[in-house]
Amino acid sequence: MPLAMSEEQERISARPDAEKPRSPTETSGRADLIIVTTALLVVFAIALGLGIGFRTYHQPSLSASGNNGGSQSLNDDWRLDTSTAYSISSNWNSSAPKTTREYNFTISNVVGWPDGFNRTLTVINGQFPGPMIEANMGDRIVINVVNEGDIPTTLHWHGLYQNGTNFMDGVANINQCPIPPGKSMIYNFTVQDQYGTYWYHSHYKTQYMDGVIGPLIIHSEEEDLLIGDLYDYDQVILLTDWYHGMSDSYIDAYLTPGNENTEPVPDNGLINGANYFNCSLTPYDTCYQDEANRAMFNVQQNKTYRFRVINTGAFAEIDFSVDDHVLTLIEGDGTLIKPTEIHKLQVSVAQRYSVLLHTNISTAAESTEIFYVRAELDQFCFATDNPLLDPGVKGYLVYNNSQREDESQKISEFINNPSNSWNDVAANVRCKDLNNTAIEPLISETPPNATHFYRLDSAFLIKAYQRDRAYINGTTWYSPDVSILYQALQMFQLATDFELDNNNVTTLMTTSGVLPLGVFSGDQNQYIINVNKENSVIDILINNLDDGSHPFHLHGYKFWVLGSGLGNFDYKQYGSVVSNATNPMKRDTLQVVSYGWALIRFVADNPGLWPFHCHITWHLEAGLFMQFQILPEKIAQFDPPVDWTELCAA
Repeated sequence: MPLAMSEEQERISARPDAEKPRSPTETSGRADLIIVTTALLVVFAIALGLGIGFRTYHQPSLSASGNNGGSQSLNDDWRLDTSTAYSISSNWNSSAPKTTREYNFTISNVVGWPDGFNRTLTVINGQFPGPMIEANMGDRIVINVVNEGDIPTTLHWHGLYQNGTNFMDGVANINQCPIPPGKSMIYNFTVQDQYGTYWYHSHYKTQYMDGVIGPLIIHSEEEDLLIGDLYDYDQVILLTDWYHGMSDSYIDAYLTPGNENTEPVPDNGLINGANYFNCSLTPYDTCYQDEANRAMFNVQQNKTYRFRVINTGAFAEIDFSVDDHVLTLIEGDGTLIKPTEIHKLQVSVAQRYSVLLHTNISTAAESTEIFYVRAELDQFCFATDNPLLDPGVKGYLVYNNSQREDESQKISEFINNPSNSWNDVAANVRCKDLNNTAIEPLISETPPNATHFYRLDSAFLIKAYQRDRAYINGTTWYSPDVSILYQALQMFQLATDFELDNNNVTTLMTTSGVLPLGVFSGDQNQYIINVNKENSVIDILINNLDDGSHPFHLHGYKFWVLGSGLGNFDYKQYGSVVSNATNPMKRDTLQVVSYGWALIRFVADNPGLWPFHCHITWHLEAGLFMQFQILPEKIAQFDPPVDWTELCAA
């Protein structure tokens, strides 16, 4: 049927960036005094070390349970033991009666060394990475968040629909006002009609890059019936690109006038919050170096493991593989996938996949017992080089066929003489998604016909103040001073009627006249598409005019991926692309390649203000962000809790 074309209005911002960098926190060592003579020697050694660039090294204690590492002589209480904290119990009952699952989160700053390099972290409950949240579909999740950090914060539950609770989506100054230092907020929502692998993170500026991240797993009877018999063990793996400075210290330089296409390049990468860093590359003394400081996954032979792989990074696509082991893909962004064998898993920022790994290497019982787990940062995505970066991030997969007390020695032997590799896996020479047309949802679903079509042109342009900023249909986004949803609800209180004009834009009839919905307080930095009709089916053409790829994420929904390609979209092919979509992949985050396009579809049945943005943190902060306003008459019926309202009214 004919599609209603949208009217795009160019709204160009000239407001200068208001963010200010802060210096990282430095810490000093501590020695235990036993006798006076020893104390004097220790003080002398430290003084001499500081004078000549002395560098402290530590030997991590690697337990057979798979601890990420850390020296007993150093205070590493900040390091979460992900071997247990991210291991999903086989005793979890997905058929338990619906219940409320409550968590207490305190946001604060600590000092730690995830890869050996000492820096300030912003963490949850004093540890990095953050704790895992688990629930069943239909459960209510309550998270009490107290902000003891030095800047505001929010938490976003990435991939959750939040149907009816748009005000709990956690996007700073869109769905809520941030939680200031010393204040708190309770997130309270029910997980409906979805299950699988998700994650949570701060959605305040660049804060999640400093450590406010964690996995969120939703179980269900349906998933257990469909794939529960395919694996014996279930483990979460977080992949992260990592920077040695506090994240906001990079922003001013990145957005400075005349600085074009120079996103900060990571210093390292992490697997479950750990990795090795070559301390000789840095002049700083607070660096602790050991090859064994890597994530370790202990496995039993002839078992099947489900690895839930999440890219919680800020910039890099990360390619995941395990030497000499074929992976079987079974889930992507909460959608079950017909089992598909792969060697290397390409994971764009914010995407999630589940893969099965079979520990069936016959030689492992006799000789080779350790294999590299690889998380390679795709350098093709970077416009500049970082001499500190080793993109070949590694962890260990250890077959438990020997005495546990021999484990450290075996790792040392393996480091000196690795005996396996995955040489037949070609390097990724373009930042792009796993081929979405090559994977098929396990539960077949044909999308309904579209009723509306919108084209979104994304580009980086140098305009006001000679800044290289990102634009969607001519608008570069700046964060407003007060939550857009809060402003909308304030306006709705004045509304006496809703009307729909010929341009498909909602207006409010109020006691003071007619107010256009979608332009709040004259803020021209918000590009908002209004969807007013029930059962609207929206097609979005994302047209990437930039030389960099962009992982776009839609809040509140999963969308069908109808097609993608390079160059300009040929409208003559529109009908054929759509007609071929009998069971397309359905997800919430999709990477659109440089100078390419993607066509997606979703049913606009979830009322709220839903962001649609690039999940590369630098690009979001540069303005690659817009919103869909879905069913404003139902938004007007929202009743947020008092603590939510007070954050904006203060």
